[in-house]
Amino acid sequence: MGVPKFFRWISHRYPCINQVIDQREHLEMDHVYLDMNGIIHTCSHPGSKKTILLEDSQIFVNIENYISFLFQLMKPQKTFFLAVDGVAPRAKMTQQRARRFQAATEAERIRIEKESKGEEIKKSFDSNCISPGEFY
Repeated sequence: MGVPKFFRWISHRYPCINQVIDQREHLEMDHVYLDMNGIIHTCSHPGSKKTILLEDSQIFVNIENYISFLFQLMKPQKTFFLAVDGVAPRAKMTQQRARRFQAATEAERIRIEKESKGEEIKKSFDSNCISPGEFY
């Protein structure tokens, strides 16, 4: 969700804040702040448009690996801050639930298809469980 136009404002005000980092560079930064919402989303929905079913444990491994990669890349000296947004506005929650319901319907279709072919069915991540008001 985020603050509207915040990234544009902070990038304009502090031009050095937004840089492409070469993985071969040895960087040391005083402070590193991560937006975990983007990381959680990326790690639970791999880059393909095709629905991919991941187990919760695999998502946690993906998140841990990505955070470790960033930590090793940037080597924060004073602060390593992980930020997670609070509850989204009601309209956004409704939109997210509709999208997640659609994804759950697609996941069920894939599960039934695999079951009919006799393929192994792994327990998959249900993104509805990371909606506000849900236990996770």
